[in-house]
Amino acid sequence: MSEILIKNASVCDPSQGINCETMDICIRDGKIVESVSGNAKVIDAEGKLTMAGGFDGHTHSAGKINVGRFINPNDARKNLVPGLSGQVARTEKTRAQVGYNTPNTYAIGYRYAKLGYTTICEAAIPLLAARHTHEEFKEIPILDKMGLSLFGSNWQVMEYIRDKEPEKLAAYIAWGLRASRGYGVKIVNPGGGEAWGWGRNVSGLYDPVPNFDVTPAEILMGLAEANERLKLPHSVHVHCNNLGKPGNYATTIESMKLFEKIKPSRDRQSLHVTHVQFNAYAGTSWRDFETGAPMVADYINGVDHLTFDLGQVIFGPAVTMTADGPVEYANARMLHEKWSNQDIELEDASGVVPLFYSPKSFVNAVQWAIGLELALLVKDPWKVMFTTDSPNGGSFVNYPEAFTYLMSAKRREEVISGFSKMALDRMVLPGIDRELDFYELAIMTRSTQSRMYSMPEKGNLKVGSDADIAIYDILPGQVDPSTEYAKVKAAFSSAAYTLKSGEVVVKDGEIEETPKGKTYWVNAKIPESIDTAMQRDIDRKFRKYYTVSKANYMVEDIYLQKPVEIGTEGVF
Repeated sequence: MSEILIKNASVCDPSQGINCETMDICIRDGKIVESVSGNAKVIDAEGKLTMAGGFDGHTHSAGKINVGRFINPNDARKNLVPGLSGQVARTEKTRAQVGYNTPNTYAIGYRYAKLGYTTICEAAIPLLAARHTHEEFKEIPILDKMGLSLFGSNWQVMEYIRDKEPEKLAAYIAWGLRASRGYGVKIVNPGGGEAWGWGRNVSGLYDPVPNFDVTPAEILMGLAEANERLKLPHSVHVHCNNLGKPGNYATTIESMKLFEKIKPSRDRQSLHVTHVQFNAYAGTSWRDFETGAPMVADYINGVDHLTFDLGQVIFGPAVTMTADGPVEYANARMLHEKWSNQDIELEDASGVVPLFYSPKSFVNAVQWAIGLELALLVKDPWKVMFTTDSPNGGSFVNYPEAFTYLMSAKRREEVISGFSKMALDRMVLPGIDRELDFYELAIMTRSTQSRMYSMPEKGNLKVGSDADIAIYDILPGQVDPSTEYAKVKAAFSSAAYTLKSGEVVVKDGEIEETPKGKTYWVNAKIPESIDTAMQRDIDRKFRKYYTVSKANYMVEDIYLQKPVEIGTEGVF
């Protein structure tokens, strides 16, 4: 039995309504408990800011990131953030680290832990490529992991929706999650991946998908209803159509409105919309491009059925990677950049393009502003999850820098002062004086994730929760983030302590231990008769189309590291 007592912590835990109150935290065998014995190891937090371990609910850490490493080898040599990026030599406790936007697996674990993060969610797992995703998960130290499985352009999904077979559709989703050991349903540019196989795209919610006689709207509703029928812990996780196109804010709001009629089967949202910065653009072309954030935020402020994440842009190099194949082709043509394209047979498409966000570009400046506008204009922080859609908007190592933008109007003004008049005329950020406090930041980086993923053991410091804890070298009552933003950035860049399941993994910004994290996945139970009928359908698909056998498709137990199975039982 291992026990730890964290004394004199300035605890910020919005899940319990605790706002920087001095208190003690007791830990036994990796869990937070009411009390410990006199033999407990003592950590004196000395009044420092203490939160639950950070939870990145949308990042790219396995799968497509390999393609980014291949086509952007210079990324391995960058040292833009000393100690957190580029090349770091091995030590007695850590493996060698390379990469900035596309770091190797070891660097991902170490760098997140140094930021006080303990859990991540890989945002897109192709079913066919899931084995390798889990192989990478096994090599990412410290962090607990889970992943979202792609269904938005899947042949079997579209056929079941077209043929109006909702029970078989739900059965297929349950099977797909077991096959990929995924945690939830990811939808990217619904129908667009299949259209891209023919060199096309879908233009909106009601544009028919080639050869399947279904629309993106039908795909969204069909998968959402199946998601709730299965009582999955997370709602559908949606990357809207028309990403990256001026004027797309209208499609985004239209997509959000569809879900007003979806009744969630759990105490959570019915929709999560991801990296909304890339889907909150107004204008008709890049010539008259401007922010659409006020319109999107105004809609979100008036409803209660959704959550979203930012996709905040960070100035500097980035690597865009997404299952939205058409948008990456457009990026490569527009920016004259390297491009990789992949077709996942019967399932989806994807692309990877490296790029550079410059404050001198009025488009990039407005993109940077839109993410912040969304976070600051949406009144309820419980609807917001902070992300950069790493590495699409920039590497996760830049989170502390972005936190200062949210907490300090003065810091935003410093950045904005270098923008062109054209950029300033296309944004509303200069007129926003709201500044987030530590409590609101904790919601966006921890508490929202706990609720939206139905993971009560994560993102909070309640008795019974995992002892995943971050202590930052900052005294909340003695530092003003509005003016002392440099201190805020320094503190969040290098945690004084990070505890993973009650074990000190970071101390004074340095890695102390590298335990293996858990892998979460969902096993949704369905009636045997429906499963049998569905299996006959996919057996035909494998015999006729797939280049792998069904027997070699499933992710086996041996691929999972410390698996945690979340069981659900649907309604049929």
